[in-house]
Amino acid sequence: MLPSIRLTSLILAAGCLGLIATGLYMQHMLGLQPCALCITQRIFIIAVGLTAFGAFIHHPQNIGRRLYAGIGVLLAMVGGYFSSHHMWLQGLPADEAPACGPGLDYIFDTFPLQEALTVLLRGDGNCAEIVWSLLGLSIAGWTLIAFIGLALINLWQLLRKQS
Repeated sequence: MLPSIRLTSLILAAGCLGLIATGLYMQHMLGLQPCALCITQRIFIIAVGLTAFGAFIHHPQNIGRRLYAGIGVLLAMVGGYFSSHHMWLQGLPADEAPACGPGLDYIFDTFPLQEALTVLLRGDGNCAEIVWSLLGLSIAGWTLIAFIGLALINLWQLLRKQS
């Protein structure tokens, strides 16, 4: 028997929490500092998770359920775009990768917000470096797989019958 729509929303939110906990573990326990695109992807994982948690708490009927799920699909697809872009940067030859920039703290302290957000969304040479991989996939690759899963589950939530 499949989980109810409400339980599936809670599972989605818990999955996003697990993804963020994994990222924080890698950052604080393994010493892997996130680049600008890593932070951007985290923001979209959090957004998908908060949307799913909102659906769990609100427990709306048809139109509301589809709205939450549609927003979840959209957020996961945008997050997946940033993961794909991150993987593209990582696949560039060293001489074609963008130059490394200053740290995010410096960027947000020094540059206007619009420029800082541009760096956050575009990435820089720091994003081209692969600092960890598993089964041949970088963190960005695994995050893309997670976004695909989040999008598919939200799409299922969008299309399934009320239960």
